[in-house]
Amino acid sequence: MKICGPKLSLCGLIISVWGIFQLVLMGIFYYVRSIALAEDLPGVESEEGFKNAKDFYDIADRGYVQNAYNCWIAACLYVFTLIFSGHQFYVNSRSSLSM
Repeated sequence: MKICGPKLSLCGLIISVWGIFQLVLMGIFYYVRSIALAEDLPGVESEEGFKNAKDFYDIADRGYVQNAYNCWIAACLYVFTLIFSGHQFYVNSRSSLSM
């Protein structure tokens, strides 16, 4: 069943591949606790401060792991978009050959 046209399905393919690539890499960098991504951690921007360094590191570690999982989940959603766009691209290319 044709839902998207050939140009939209091709655009979906390209964006999906890029999204998977970017989010998998960001998930890896969060998982290895890249310091360049530290400003995007939830809970670390606390203005009242922390009682000791251990509290800060515990919150930062949880933030890194949570962000890594979020990136990998979003990459999985892009896989579904890739499959759908690929199917639509196939359907459109098949229907244009039969004409």
